[in-house]
Amino acid sequence: MQLRKELVEICHKVYANGFVSAYDGNLSVRIDNERVLITPSGKCKGEVNEEDLIEVDYRGRIIKGEGKVSTEVKIHLLPYQKRKEINAVIHCHPVYATAFASAGEGLTKPIFPEVILALGKVPLCKYATPSTDELPNSMLPYIDYAWAMLFENHGAVTFGKNIKGAYFRMEKLEHAAHTIIAARMLGREKTIPLNKLRELYNISEEVFGIKTDKRNRMDY
Repeated sequence: MQLRKELVEICHKVYANGFVSAYDGNLSVRIDNERVLITPSGKCKGEVNEEDLIEVDYRGRIIKGEGKVSTEVKIHLLPYQKRKEINAVIHCHPVYATAFASAGEGLTKPIFPEVILALGKVPLCKYATPSTDELPNSMLPYIDYAWAMLFENHGAVTFGKNIKGAYFRMEKLEHAAHTIIAARMLGREKTIPLNKLRELYNISEEVFGIKTDKRNRMDY
């Protein structure tokens, strides 16, 4: 199955790029309206192979596979249940993005044009205990529009129409967080002026056909 191959490739990428360590993180793709393919619990993402992957239903029950389902499976199931356009979910602990999450700060300021277009607003989900219903419930205020979120004192999650799309959003998120931290070491980051921000949204719609939900537009 091509989905298995692609998911394994991205697992190796997130580990190689330091977005996870040890056994951290979990990645999944939607197979169809009844099944999700997800990484097993307790397996290093740099060592995952196709045979390790588990098929689960939308309640998180194993359909096929020998491993243990992650207690964070609910992070994946909620987006699939709420939005038909989401076909892949990646949850990681990238250092700089997680630093923002630990500081209690989302990435919601308009600083980089490419981030505005690729990610939009990256909200901060209120702290919730992993493995409990509190964690997916913390996503509910933003699940209708966000393509990336931060979990307070925990990590990050990104969504995509496919697994590569979800991965590139995670990569873009971490790069943006790293650059903002570097800018703050020099003094501060500068936001895009409001009139230029409106111009950017207009260009994105007219030239690229990207319509930005008002809820996903950056804050001042």
